[in-house]
Amino acid sequence: MRFPLLRDTVQLAVTLALAGGLALAAPAARAQNYPSHVVKIVVPFPAGGTADVMPRIVADWLSRKWGQSVIIENRAGAGGNVGAEVVAKADPDGYTLLSAPPPPLVINQNLYPHLDFDPLQFVPIVVLGRVSNALVVNPAKIKADTVKDFIAYAKANSGKVTTATQGNGTTSHLTSELFQLMANVKLQNVPYRGSAPALNDLVSGSVDTMFDNLGVSMQFVKAGKLKLIAVAAPERIKSLPNVPTIAETLPGFASVTWFALAAPPKTPSAIVDKINAGVNEALHDPKVQARFATLSAEPAGGTPQATAAYFRDEVERWKKVIVSAHVTLE
Repeated sequence: MRFPLLRDTVQLAVTLALAGGLALAAPAARAQNYPSHVVKIVVPFPAGGTADVMPRIVADWLSRKWGQSVIIENRAGAGGNVGAEVVAKADPDGYTLLSAPPPPLVINQNLYPHLDFDPLQFVPIVVLGRVSNALVVNPAKIKADTVKDFIAYAKANSGKVTTATQGNGTTSHLTSELFQLMANVKLQNVPYRGSAPALNDLVSGSVDTMFDNLGVSMQFVKAGKLKLIAVAAPERIKSLPNVPTIAETLPGFASVTWFALAAPPKTPSAIVDKINAGVNEALHDPKVQARFATLSAEPAGGTPQATAAYFRDEVERWKKVIVSAHVTLE
């Protein structure tokens, strides 16, 4: 007796099983061969700042590790949104990645009324490193040597002291707003398109002060062109033990900039894990650590899962600053 219906059903089941197996195997196969050509890391800020230099260090290491070029492409604009949108709409194959500080990943969603991408849909890969923010001033414009003196000067010249930022909604802007809130002072915000142009104007005296990460500003401090008044880390930095924290004057004040790597939405976990493993290996390399030290940066690392959890915490932390300080893009 023949059972054609049963036979056809069994054949269909086998076909579906094979198809499912191939579908599951495909990402693993792609990850095994990854990368087979150039990997592009989009930095949504101009060249020259820490947001640009740090991923270049890691990209150089990965290029040698993988035997494929890993290049940096700067796509600045709109507080990091321009470059982030490019990556958000890229193919989820691991060949276009985003390296960015907090704004496009965890801040802008609570600041911009409309975004052409969903920051929550990025696939977190790893935090490359963290750099303390700091209060730096042009010594010819601001004579204060301590946070207390700076606050007194700012109160005596309310609304007249200019503070450069990397752009509206960036960590330097929010750090400035947090400082004004906690110190009860009013500064004049002067937004730029990244740290490098802001620092250039600070050094020239076009603006008075800046809450910048120490990555690039330290070279100007060492050259005597800028004065470092205090760091914004919760505790004093080991490499700068004699530099006080802002929190010593304003208890609870803390602002540290991190720089992370993320992939387009729906990037397969197998590819994400391979990139994560490569970056973590790079961060343990003494030569990479030495180059990070020149940026006053501490290597971070960790799993994609831990990175995702960190992003969620940061979304809430900066949202509280935005709401409390009534921060807008105006």
